[in-house]
Amino acid sequence: MLETFSHSALAGQFFGLVALVICLVAFSSKHDDRLLVLLISANVAFALQFVFFGSWTAAALTVLVIVRIVLARRFLGSKPVMAGVLAVSGIAAWLTWQSWIDVLPLTAMVLGTLGMLLLRGIAMRVFLGLAALAWMLNNLLIGTIGGTLAEALIVVTNIITIIRLARAKRKYPEVFEGVEQHDPSA
Repeated sequence: MLETFSHSALAGQFFGLVALVICLVAFSSKHDDRLLVLLISANVAFALQFVFFGSWTAAALTVLVIVRIVLARRFLGSKPVMAGVLAVSGIAAWLTWQSWIDVLPLTAMVLGTLGMLLLRGIAMRVFLGLAALAWMLNNLLIGTIGGTLAEALIVVTNIITIIRLARAKRKYPEVFEGVEQHDPSA
């Protein structure tokens, strides 16, 4: 089976699997800061995966995801920063657009941007889970096994973490009062 893949496709598959491992560790974390730092590393691997698959809109938007993560850590709740990220993402998508499939990474970017810059805790993970669904469909359509599996497992891991956070919130409501809105230490 491996002989049917080009060297570029094999490299793309490799980076998809690297991203998978990093994402599993990231989304199993209950701490937002650790989640965001690990997501930077995973998105470097995803960007390389998309480059090797020639999916230029996904690659460009994934690089912007890295920038967005850094900005989200510093400018949590900033609507002007959010608007800037969305505007630059729209321009990047327009410049690299290849086919209708590119609507999926753009959708993922919008959902992820809203979640990371405006939300925390469970709400953020819901938006990131929806973004992962869009990325998963994109990966499936471009043929990246590692990326598809990574995003599917991100969705599942995200659901499990949401359940864990919801249970902790029910058990210790005083700890979560006001935390999920804009406290980056949630």
